[in-house]
Amino acid sequence: MFDRDLFPVDPWRLIETRYPAEKSGVAETLFTVGNGYLGLRGNHIEGRAAHEHGTFINGFHETWPIRHAEQAFGFAEVGQTIVNAPDAKVMRVYVDDEPLSFDEADVREYSRILDFRTGVLSRDVLWVTPSGKRVRMRDERFVSFSERHLAVLRLEITVENADAPVTISSQIINRQDGEDVYGGAPGPAAGFDPRRTERIAERVLQPVEYWQSDLRSALSFRTTESGMTLAVVADHVMVTDNDYSARRLVEPDIAKNVFRVQAKAGVPIQLTKLVSYHSSRGAPARELVDRARRSLDRVLVEGIDAQFEAQIDWLEAFWERSDVRIVGHDDLQQATRWCLLQLAQAAARADGAGVSAKGVSGSGYSGHYFWDTEIYVLPFLSYTSPLWARNALRARVLMLPAARRRAAMLNEAGALFPWRTINGEEASAYYAAGTAQYHINADVSFALGKYVRATGDEEFMRREGVDIAVETARMWATLGFWRAGGGVETFHIHGVTGPDEYTTVVNDNLFTNVMARYNLRFAARVVTELQEECPEDYAAMVERLSLGEDEADGWERAAEAMYIPFSPALGIHPQDALFLEREVWDLESTPPEKRPLLLHYHPLVIYRFQVLKQADVVLALFLQGNHFTEAEKLADFEYYDPLTTGDSTLSAVVQSILAAEVGYQDLARTYFEESLFVDLGDLHHNAADGVHVASAGGVWTALVSGFGGMRDHRGELSFDPRLPADWPELAFPLQWRGSQLAVSITRAQIRVEVIEGDAVEFTVRGVAHTAAVGAPVEVPLSHQGPLIPGRPRIADFAHARRDDGTLMSASVPVTTTSLPILGEF
Repeated sequence: MFDRDLFPVDPWRLIETRYPAEKSGVAETLFTVGNGYLGLRGNHIEGRAAHEHGTFINGFHETWPIRHAEQAFGFAEVGQTIVNAPDAKVMRVYVDDEPLSFDEADVREYSRILDFRTGVLSRDVLWVTPSGKRVRMRDERFVSFSERHLAVLRLEITVENADAPVTISSQIINRQDGEDVYGGAPGPAAGFDPRRTERIAERVLQPVEYWQSDLRSALSFRTTESGMTLAVVADHVMVTDNDYSARRLVEPDIAKNVFRVQAKAGVPIQLTKLVSYHSSRGAPARELVDRARRSLDRVLVEGIDAQFEAQIDWLEAFWERSDVRIVGHDDLQQATRWCLLQLAQAAARADGAGVSAKGVSGSGYSGHYFWDTEIYVLPFLSYTSPLWARNALRARVLMLPAARRRAAMLNEAGALFPWRTINGEEASAYYAAGTAQYHINADVSFALGKYVRATGDEEFMRREGVDIAVETARMWATLGFWRAGGGVETFHIHGVTGPDEYTTVVNDNLFTNVMARYNLRFAARVVTELQEECPEDYAAMVERLSLGEDEADGWERAAEAMYIPFSPALGIHPQDALFLEREVWDLESTPPEKRPLLLHYHPLVIYRFQVLKQADVVLALFLQGNHFTEAEKLADFEYYDPLTTGDSTLSAVVQSILAAEVGYQDLARTYFEESLFVDLGDLHHNAADGVHVASAGGVWTALVSGFGGMRDHRGELSFDPRLPADWPELAFPLQWRGSQLAVSITRAQIRVEVIEGDAVEFTVRGVAHTAAVGAPVEVPLSHQGPLIPGRPRIADFAHARRDDGTLMSASVPVTTTSLPILGEF
């Protein structure tokens, strides 16, 4: 899955051994550095040919009118696209007035390294010029975790065997509109691909203020339609014993600081570039320029080396509370740590702006936030860095006014969170696979509940979280409806789309119903506990939200009566009310060149079949596993696994977790490695557009909840490990209600130690234990769960009968004029 000649195994570093011209876009993503607010793609400092010269700021976006082919009431009207911020990475090098260009240069030595412990991206190059001069170059960069608005770039050049004139042209370029003479914007995809960003033809960044002073340059802009503002200020520190001079140039879209050095043989030149970015939805650009200036002034006083040291200290603390160790498998360890670092780079300093599907690593999915964050990223944050989880949830709190407007537009009470968004407004133009995914409400509430269970942060729940719980429950109460029959009342939800985007606008989607049931119960419990334990906060909430006396009782009643589809004939939970009436898509006979299906088949073709883009029922089995029996989980997994294409990067992690739980241990390992190398191996052929952040979060969950067997149903911490046969040990830290735990699992035992904090109660396979500081618990393990060889196949059920007695058969859609003949009735 991963080119080990190009990227050798190293448990703490990603190393690139040669310039990968053939896959530069993927390498740009893999070597991105960021902090959740600011991201710099792994472009080379020469600023020449690239898949995408990318600098991205979380939430900095432009808006544009969505032009529907056929308009209807309530369709999303305004699109949102992340803006490529001015690029300050460029530091072009010339020796004897000859530029370093990897396409033509005689490069004798090359390595590029992303160090997970320091967060520094470094590159070492030995370049021999046409005249025989040996030029040793080292450049490094990082985006500070401790200083949210700061990036540091350093370039060191030594001409080893001769004197030579050396020129360094340090630049800031508005690539969003200008792209400079070397280009570097993602071109059109080879065919249709909805996963890529929209391109805006009109000018996006309107220049406001631009100037230079000494070695400092500033550019500022306002976006044309969204009205957001941005400032970037760069300063330079030159350290060398060589003689040099500096010139400068500034225009609205470019600033240059050019250093001309009379380099002596063996005498190094070191240029450090300090860059500060600030953005806002309301502050004028001039104020942002002032903020950036103050940021750089403070950094210069503290010292540049102090910034490197602060970065190391920050990451040391991060790894102490986040690192998952897979003993004896350095290849898996390297990939796991890369994924965990991507989570930090996407979320650490998002600071209430949300965590987008690509973080700040690329323009894929237009920089939008999805439900991915709540289901796949929030668990990692809640159990390792609770403050980041709280900040991510606050992003949803800030979206509540827009969510209320959206619910009203769709004739529902409460709030309906947008399917995809940056600014809180719905930006999904295709409602069938977008707006119809009402389960986003339950996903947000689920993440809120998980956060509060894991952290005990009742203050956040009382002050802000309760508003999410109440408003999302209200939406379900009005979206659903009652149906009576046979003396039984059931609550149904129609016209929705579940996580599986290959099956849209259906009735009683199981995932949606199960999660809505959770949402309703959760809200009822939160309101009741608030009334009993914090009457003043309860009274304030009632007044703020105009909560009726009997609303919570109504939610509880609807939850208890929620309809959960089940097929007696097949012994499984249908994905929705009519799912089993569709024909079965024979994935095993589908040629590879026809995958992913969404790029080769019209949606209506796909919608007519039993085929899944991603895990749907299986995801419900994991998230709400305490509501299903082991037999139900096994039957459902064996039915849906052969129907799941894996066309979504969100699927493999969940399939891995359930495979491990029900006994398909080898298959669990296979799915885990697929999720682990989604980006590193470019398995979905779109890693060039940015990191799949949710998949990276899912890697943590697959390790901790899949192989580690950790669950927190009903707020109770439990473990039921499923360690792969060739893993000597799996170890990970957890934060649980203010206590820091260290968990290690071997095939013989599980050990839980409290490193700091109060004693922690937990269960291992149903048996209660308590660990405390200085009193770890070691529990022997007699097995690692059931073992089932192979994998489920469509042939296992292709000739089964539906509840109405009809046979199911599997096929691949083809163009034909023949009338199919049934061979059996």
